[in-house]
Amino acid sequence: MKLGKGVEWAAHTCALLALLPPKAPLPGDSLADILGIPSPYLAKQLQAMSRAGIVAAKRGASGGYRLQKPAESISLWDITASIEGTAHSFRCTEVRRSGPCGAVKSECKRPCPIAATFYDAERRYRETLDAMKLTDIVSAVAIEANQNRKDRIKEWVQTNAALPA
Repeated sequence: MKLGKGVEWAAHTCALLALLPPKAPLPGDSLADILGIPSPYLAKQLQAMSRAGIVAAKRGASGGYRLQKPAESISLWDITASIEGTAHSFRCTEVRRSGPCGAVKSECKRPCPIAATFYDAERRYRETLDAMKLTDIVSAVAIEANQNRKDRIKEWVQTNAALPA
């Protein structure tokens, strides 16, 4: 299973937005700038997350993006699904029934063991991502970041966010 880099960008974006006070948006261009990615590409991820109800957009001079719901209720699966969709990555085409030695329909009462294994692996993958909440990620990053980096991030947020007066 290969995920596009948009999932990584979206997860980092949400982690940054989780640091903001409620209702304080960050402009999309500022988010792209701090992540070092092209603004038009991040805009696509922000639109997808907005459609999924993860982020909310506010227009105008003091506008930007903010989390639409609490960080503790947003999982990495929510973010991944908003960008990549929810279709299963494995699609069984019943190859076991093809070719000169293929099984007949009556022999295929259960799912193919290959398909069953892939489906189980994907179920576990999704459950793992669903159990990892945005607050867990932000906490892990905070533990790993040194004080200098934390101070730089705080200063950057205060400079770029539309903080309530």
